[in-house]
Amino acid sequence: MENRINIMHLEPNAYKAMLGLEKYLSTTTLDASTRELIKIRASQTNGCAYCIQMHTEEARKLGDSEQRIYALSAWKESPLFTDKEKAVLSLTDEITLIAENGLSKDCYEQALKVLGENALAEAIMLIVTVNAWNRIAVATAMRHE
Repeated sequence: MENRINIMHLEPNAYKAMLGLEKYLSTTTLDASTRELIKIRASQTNGCAYCIQMHTEEARKLGDSEQRIYALSAWKESPLFTDKEKAVLSLTDEITLIAENGLSKDCYEQALKVLGENALAEAIMLIVTVNAWNRIAVATAMRHE
């Protein structure tokens, strides 16, 4: 394993700002299970093993099943997710890969329909934040013990 910088130790104020976003996100109207699905899915797409491990553990603590966690990588074909969850996961996929095609009108409108304006804004902020964490973890080769 490669040793890389530890941003938390080198730039604690940067981490403090990120943790401020996390504190805000914990107060949103999105339920905790949906928040963890978003975090796991973005982390899968970004190849962030550190975050996948952390958020699958949290999802299990919240009562999500192993079956749903395993099926998350194929959520489009799985009957285990609600229409609302599928809309959020589609939003997660498109925003995580935003450089490829942007956020499609269909995806945006479906998420708006099932979430409403405020929850859509909260979901976007969560997706943006988990993507930032993924980039920090992957860039610095963070590993679970």
